[in-house]
Amino acid sequence: MEAQASVVDASETFSQQKEKSLIQAAQKGDKHAYHALYDLHVKRVYALCYRLTGDRALAEDATQEVFIQLWRKLTNFDGQSRFTTWLHSVTANVTVSYLRKQRGWFQRMFNIEESAAEYEQAESSSAEVDLESFIVRLPERARMVFVLHAVEGYRHEEIAHMLNMAVGTSKAQFHRAKQLMKEWMGYGDE
Repeated sequence: MEAQASVVDASETFSQQKEKSLIQAAQKGDKHAYHALYDLHVKRVYALCYRLTGDRALAEDATQEVFIQLWRKLTNFDGQSRFTTWLHSVTANVTVSYLRKQRGWFQRMFNIEESAAEYEQAESSSAEVDLESFIVRLPERARMVFVLHAVEGYRHEEIAHMLNMAVGTSKAQFHRAKQLMKEWMGYGDE
């Protein structure tokens, strides 16, 4: 058992060293190294973008925007934190900014109940719904707060700053998301 743990630790250390050398090369303008970083992280970035946007097309566009911004901001990464932590922060910020720029942002924000009702109609034909689909059903602001807090681990103070809202609003949106998900999962007001 210890031998397996040693192999895993050695493999992880090698991967971290390889990632570090890719980052350093990409920071110097090496496009091949940047492409390798893209390949390593694109699935994780897309997953976060999808959770935040609730829409595959928007998530794909946001993912592209994240990697465009990453190319521009990569020199800002100083190695003081894990690259994946820094990348998640960049992804969340870029995705939120991307959503704000989209035509209809305010319309979607103020008609969130309609979009949830439309989704419910589309989903009613499906007998089994997974957690990811519940997250997608959440109203946009509640979904973004829920993903950033429950999934990505941001504090409400950080979320409030990112989404330009009060800390109390972030907490209220998180509570709303939890209540909706409990209701949809059949847990009611327990």
